[in-house]
Amino acid sequence: MKYPIIFLGLLLSLSILGCQEIHQENKTTEIQNGYDAEAALKYGADEYGMKKYILAFLKTGPNRDLSKEDAQKLQMEHLKNITKMAEEGKLVVAGPFFGEGDMRGIYIFNVESLEEARTLTESDPAIKAGSLVMELKEWYCSAALMAVNDIHNTLTKKSITE
Repeated sequence: MKYPIIFLGLLLSLSILGCQEIHQENKTTEIQNGYDAEAALKYGADEYGMKKYILAFLKTGPNRDLSKEDAQKLQMEHLKNITKMAEEGKLVVAGPFFGEGDMRGIYIFNVESLEEARTLTESDPAIKAGSLVMELKEWYCSAALMAVNDIHNTLTKKSITE
């Protein structure tokens, strides 16, 4: 009676190890094929590795006649608002365009609706002051964009609000 129990335990152990090896092989195959289910879930990717974002194009507003000091103060408030939205996970990317012209910058939001993006954009002090105006568009892009803020934080020596 003692030997059949040991044999059964040994057989069960080998079966479990075999299942673990098969599972590991499947996971390795998924990674080798480039697909990482865990990352896809974390970043909200669909089956194509994509997701919906909302773009906010920031354009020159009608109220640009500020003193240098007021313009600098407004810019700092604008940057602090950008940082806050990014920390909340709502803003994926933001940045200015180079050169002169009406197109001043862009926000890429990780939100479900145009209305939510409008509310967030309207929280911007530069929008409130009329220094900037916005145009919103839905956009379909790689879900990998969601990793930008994590990566950016590892590259940043100095805060933009310092």
